[in-house]
Amino acid sequence: MSGGYFITGTDTGVGKTVVGLGLMRALKDRGRRVAAMKPVASGCRERDGILYNDDALRLQAEGSVGLPYSTVNPYAFAPPIAPHLAAAEAGVWISIPRIVEEFRGVAAQVETVIVEGVGGGRVPLDERETVADLAAALGLPVILVVAVRLGCLNHALLTVEGIHHSGVALAGWVANR
Repeated sequence: MSGGYFITGTDTGVGKTVVGLGLMRALKDRGRRVAAMKPVASGCRERDGILYNDDALRLQAEGSVGLPYSTVNPYAFAPPIAPHLAAAEAGVWISIPRIVEEFRGVAAQVETVIVEGVGGGRVPLDERETVADLAAALGLPVILVVAVRLGCLNHALLTVEGIHHSGVALAGWVANR
């Protein structure tokens, strides 16, 4: 693998998936093999006894290789609540080492892996770790998606401060309407 990006946002619903899909298409247009993961998702729907996230399905479909859904989205939760709460409710612990292991398997198959976080950078995954800790464990530079609306500058600057504090490189940001 020659690279990858971790996409986070100032909030939920800011367009992380749209940006990830656009980046994947642009890279594929340049001849690169790409894949994506959305390791943690809440608000998933059940189909045939399996929980699916619509954004994860879209990312999976855009990839250059056929990945099992359970690799793209290893932690899927039904309640549309913060992932640490959904995991606790389901009796599940979100394991960053497991996500890193899945990521390495994906990275061995493509040139670029796009990893979409859940919510914003400081969203808890458990009592100790956050989405920013996941980005740091993966060693990927972050692309920050900012929803252009009242208050966005403060949210963006606070998120950038958090990214720098986590020791993760900020690759850039996207102002999304």
